[in-house]
Amino acid sequence: MSFEFIPVQTRIVQPPKDEIWDIIDGLEVREGDIVFITSKILGIHQGRCVKVGEVEKTELIRQEAEYWLPYEHRAGFPVNLTITENVLIPAAGIDESNANGYYVLWPKDPDGLCREIRKRLMDRCGVKQLGVVTTDSHTMPLRWGVTCIAIGLAGVEPLEDIRGEKDIFGREMMVTQVDKIDALSGMAGLLMGEGAEVRPVVILRGFKDIVFSETASMENFKIAPEDDIYQPMLDVIRRSGPSSDIG
Repeated sequence: MSFEFIPVQTRIVQPPKDEIWDIIDGLEVREGDIVFITSKILGIHQGRCVKVGEVEKTELIRQEAEYWLPYEHRAGFPVNLTITENVLIPAAGIDESNANGYYVLWPKDPDGLCREIRKRLMDRCGVKQLGVVTTDSHTMPLRWGVTCIAIGLAGVEPLEDIRGEKDIFGREMMVTQVDKIDALSGMAGLLMGEGAEVRPVVILRGFKDIVFSETASMENFKIAPEDDIYQPMLDVIRRSGPSSDIG
């Protein structure tokens, strides 16, 4: 299989609000491409920015999170653990890096925004199969460093279900579903960079091992905390109720 990830250098997207349609309209996509866009520029596009000092970050976290824990010092800095958009993530995804003195919040309705961008690109470029995915940096439990995950998508199925297939020794696969979209998001995020690269868009071209779909969304993909295999570790959050301080 031959495919390539193509990083796209852009202008700087400026908080607190900076529409990115000029960047989107400058993309040249082909049939079967998947466009990865960092959620940072989508949040700025929607004006989802708050000046540092105008509102306490803790209050913003409470507003954005479905569940949250109060600050604790971990890994040398204070951390709020939260569940936001059904993602276990520090600080509800709120970020100050590359934000020029603002807190940048996750975009509202990331699936809907991906659908809007996808339609615009499809109409302009005349393609019928196209995926659009928005990503954010994410820490992995018990490991240093960040990778990227998908937080919104349109046009592409995130999972491949191989339950019922046989492994190399003929044993039937009982539970395995392959999370393709987070794996691809991780590579896209690596090429985007975490510093001053100004590469907030990456196009994946020629990847055939994925299903395009008009109905795909993050909802295909989410597991409720009570059904997750890590539920015992999350149980203290689940018991607390929505948007609760469980210190």
